[in-house]
Amino acid sequence: MINNIKSIIIILPAIVCFSSCKKTEYSFGNIKTPSEISITADIQGASASSPAGDGSGNVTITATATNAITYKIYFGNGDSVLTSSGITTYKYTILDTNTYTITVNAIGTGGATSSLSKQIKVYYLFPIPAAIDNALTNGSSRSWKIAKDSAGNFGVGPITTFTSDWYKSGPNEKPPCAYGTTVTFTHVATNNISVSVDNQGSSFLIGAATAFYGQSGGDGCYPVTTGGAQTLTLGTDDFSGANSSNSTGIQITVPGNGLVGFGTGATTYEVLYLSSRVMVLRNIGSDGNAWYQILKAN
Repeated sequence: MINNIKSIIIILPAIVCFSSCKKTEYSFGNIKTPSEISITADIQGASASSPAGDGSGNVTITATATNAITYKIYFGNGDSVLTSSGITTYKYTILDTNTYTITVNAIGTGGATSSLSKQIKVYYLFPIPAAIDNALTNGSSRSWKIAKDSAGNFGVGPITTFTSDWYKSGPNEKPPCAYGTTVTFTHVATNNISVSVDNQGSSFLIGAATAFYGQSGGDGCYPVTTGGAQTLTLGTDDFSGANSSNSTGIQITVPGNGLVGFGTGATTYEVLYLSSRVMVLRNIGSDGNAWYQILKAN
């Protein structure tokens, strides 16, 4: 009898241990892969005459699928969002008209996924701040020239800083062609500024950029055609690393060969400072350096 009791005592803990160590099993139920995916893209302001939209860049994307629990939507520019409704509104902010490939991953039970892609064209027009428009154009038209009497009217430095650390020109240091160009900004309409560059037939070019303008040689004056009035493109500076302490955060892109004062092989300029009388521009030249110019309103 005593032996039987001992056997029961030994066996019972083993049963308890076995029961407590039993693995809990989970189940997703029936795994259903999403099907019948559809994507619609409602581009704000799109019409027969303006299929890429009104320039706001806003697009409402709607994804649907059978057996989908959630949706991962990729906007075609590196951004994405996860949404259970399949509906999201996104603002594209790359200037002008661009093509994007939207991809939707419809996700079902157990992570089962089906995908569908759709291409769209979206037009984005940067909303020009009123203060920038007024300073550039005076509400109608304003002309600018290189500030020849100011030290540092030409300058160059590394791309890692926002000052002309390597070289600053003295007043009237350059040849006359460097100071003869007149740049005129004109207010055409809301969100529309034109630019006209009159270089009197020649411009000062840095040697590293002469080929960009169809010339060859070192620093100096060269015949360059600038063209007539053209639409100025404005946007935000998202790449240079500037902040409010050293820049307005605005970039301007000049059509054609991009000349403003002197030629460095660039067409886009960062506006570091702007008032009704003085403008300081920075751009990255063909040589990979940061070039600066100071302009004064006539």
